[in-house]
Amino acid sequence: MNLSKLTRLKRSFYKRDVLTVAKELLGKILVRTDSKILLAGKIVEVEAYDGSFDQAAHTYIGMTKRNEIMFGVGGYLYVYFTYGAHYCCNVVTGVKGQGTAVLIRALEPVNGIEKMHLNRYGKYPPDEKDKYNLTSGPGKVCKALGITRKDYGEDLVRGRIYLLNREKIPDDKIVRTKRIGIKKSTELDWRFYIKDNPFVSRK
Repeated sequence: MNLSKLTRLKRSFYKRDVLTVAKELLGKILVRTDSKILLAGKIVEVEAYDGSFDQAAHTYIGMTKRNEIMFGVGGYLYVYFTYGAHYCCNVVTGVKGQGTAVLIRALEPVNGIEKMHLNRYGKYPPDEKDKYNLTSGPGKVCKALGITRKDYGEDLVRGRIYLLNREKIPDDKIVRTKRIGIKKSTELDWRFYIKDNPFVSRK
């Protein structure tokens, strides 16, 4: 894939309703600049969160030091540490004060794949089973791309981590389900993924 022909998403893309942004993030390219290497993957799975009524959202409890970036304007990166082991990255959406974001659950690697394998497994080439396991989960995405707490608040419009635009995925190629690994607001079907993509975390 020739990334040089793709353009960064503008702020206006992110300043919309969280469910609209979540669906339209599918197929876009998430990029992390690592020295001179571009680590990049196509977004194939996401989950939406809205703290105004969604009890699974980190912003449901109100603003804290941990979640304050989620209350800002859309187009910034919210990174958090979970289970004492994994970083997860989220795209902040909407306007200031809303507290909405989209969790990046899985990517299909497209560039810098060798470096991503070294980040995840410490070796390259990968075993066959590792190929599709590389970025098939939110913690795996951050590990492969080297995203940590230091990337909290990164500006996705002008920063070292950004998203490149590609055509929208047709609705008939998108699967919508309930979210994974949460205990509250489980009735919300706010997980979206690209149908039949092998890098999705769970079918």
